[in-house]
Amino acid sequence: MWRRLVARLATAFSQGLKRHGVAALLVAGLLSACSTVSAPPRVAQAPQPVPAPVAPLPEAQGPIKVAVLVPLSGQSAAIGQAMLDSAQMALFDMAGDQLQLLPRDTKGTPGGAADAARQALTEGARLIIGPLFAADVAAVRPIAQNAGVDVLAFTNDATQAGNGTYVLGFVPADQVNRVAGYARSRGATRFTVLAPRSPYGDAVVNAMQQIAPKLGTMTTQVERYDPAVTDLSVPAKQVAQETPQPQAVMLAEGGQRAQGIAQALAANGVQPQQVKLLGTGLWDDSSQGALGQEPALVGALYAAPAPQTRARFESQFEQVYGRKPPRIATLAYDATSIAAVLTRTSGPVPFDRMAMTNPNGFEGLDGLFRLRGDGLVERGLAVMEITPTGSRVVDPAPPSFEMLGQ
Repeated sequence: MWRRLVARLATAFSQGLKRHGVAALLVAGLLSACSTVSAPPRVAQAPQPVPAPVAPLPEAQGPIKVAVLVPLSGQSAAIGQAMLDSAQMALFDMAGDQLQLLPRDTKGTPGGAADAARQALTEGARLIIGPLFAADVAAVRPIAQNAGVDVLAFTNDATQAGNGTYVLGFVPADQVNRVAGYARSRGATRFTVLAPRSPYGDAVVNAMQQIAPKLGTMTTQVERYDPAVTDLSVPAKQVAQETPQPQAVMLAEGGQRAQGIAQALAANGVQPQQVKLLGTGLWDDSSQGALGQEPALVGALYAAPAPQTRARFESQFEQVYGRKPPRIATLAYDATSIAAVLTRTSGPVPFDRMAMTNPNGFEGLDGLFRLRGDGLVERGLAVMEITPTGSRVVDPAPPSFEMLGQ
């Protein structure tokens, strides 16, 4: 039965490709699941318990309804509209008439997000895609939880994960683990983290400290600084004065701040020929092409989804809507694609936790990923190197989680 379902799904995907030219998502993960699992897949970590819903969800009548909660008014309306446009592209490519999106405006506020969630649930939504901001997710979580409906949120705040809420945003831990592991495989054993005193800086520091024991002989120094500091030579001197000097420095900054710190490090004797600079997903943006214009960042490494599939999507999005999508627009496409696949294959309860957390994962615009029972998302990332003309892949993303030893 599974193979017949996959065959029908693949046909539908190919039709979507002809219409939009966007890579068909999730086929690889689904085929892998069907060929290797003869019984319902077992997740590595059991999902967290969810409070009993106020009333049991009825079996679907007609199309499955999925809410898309994004800011369609307010300061973030442009991002919210792009997320909705991406979700509609995925719906057109993959879902046919079996899935119905319920777009609802969060207004970019927790109160607006809560109201949008209540309205969508009243109208029969069986899954929530979004919202965008951590505070909005925090407002939606208990409402969805009480209704027994799961959430695919766009935030990268890992503290929002769990109890049926999955954090799809690019969490720093995956990126830090991947690029630090690659640097370690190339001989680096002494690492320093240079990070602002901010929630993002905290996340990067915590990730490095947690991965250190797993990488064997690595030692980690941590240098923090005020995020409002304008004289970047001060934190750079802290690193330069370390004895012995580190072999790799993780920067928890992007854009001009990353350029400025790299320049300050070089000016204080931390030369990129001897000390490898490492970055996070803050560098993974086409607008960050200027990073390579800073000589001290040429050769620096960061971990990110492989860019090829996303580039095709971005080109198609621009053709369809006449503007470039924000970097996170792929999250909306992939989330809607998950809903489409599970609607086609999971029977009367389409968004079953066992199906959502299939350990084989899914193949999306941002590469291999899987939803974990604790609400976090694991991603198979490539290692990228900054060059004067852009970034290039120096270590490809793994084709399966088995290749990661997980």
